[in-house]
Amino acid sequence: MTSIEPITLTGKYVVLEPLSQAHHDGLVEAVRDGDLWKLWYTGVPAPEGMAAEIDRRLELQERGSMLPFTARLIDPATGGPGSVIGMTTYMNIDANTPRVEIGSTWNAASAQGSGSNPDSKLLLLRHAFETLGCPAVEFRTHWLNHQSREAIARLGAKQDGVLRSHTRTGDGALRDTVVFSILEHEWPMVRNGLEFRLAKVR
Repeated sequence: MTSIEPITLTGKYVVLEPLSQAHHDGLVEAVRDGDLWKLWYTGVPAPEGMAAEIDRRLELQERGSMLPFTARLIDPATGGPGSVIGMTTYMNIDANTPRVEIGSTWNAASAQGSGSNPDSKLLLLRHAFETLGCPAVEFRTHWLNHQSREAIARLGAKQDGVLRSHTRTGDGALRDTVVFSILEHEWPMVRNGLEFRLAKVR
C-alpha cells in the first residue's frame, strides 16, 4: 500500500501547503475575491462556512480518503509563500492501487491568469505519477460546469464517461458528473503541455 502523507509542493508560481485551520482567514479573504461560493454549479464554501469546510477536509484526511492543500502564490519579491488563493485536494484516495482524484479545487478570481492553476496541476500530477506511482489520476466535475470541463480537457485528460443522477448538490438537485482521467503513459505528454503553458505566463 502506498503511503499518501501531507507534503508541501513548491512550483514556479504556487506553493501547495498541507491544509490547517491556521489558513482560515486567508481562505475567507480568497473566497470573497469573486464571490466564488455564489456559483451554483460548484461547491465552494461561503466565508461563514470556511471553518467547517476545513474541519470536513481534515476529517477526511484522518480517514485516509483525502489529502487537502492550501494554495499560496509565490511572492516574487522573496521567492517564498505569499498570499493564500484557494484550496485543492487529492480525494477518493485508493492507496492500494494507488489512485487519486484531483478535485474540490477553487482559486480566487484575481489569481486567474497568474499561472497558479496549471502550476498547481503540474505539482499534483507530478507527485501522483512520479512519487506515489499512480497508474491513473482522475478528475470529476458537474456536467453543466463547462469552464471546468474545458480546463480538464486542456490538460490532456480523456473523458471516461458521465455518471447520470450521480449525486446531489447543496440545494438538493441531482447532478450529472463527468469523469476524466490521465493514465501513466499519457503523463509525459501532459507534463510537456503544462510546462509549455507555464513558460508562456508573464
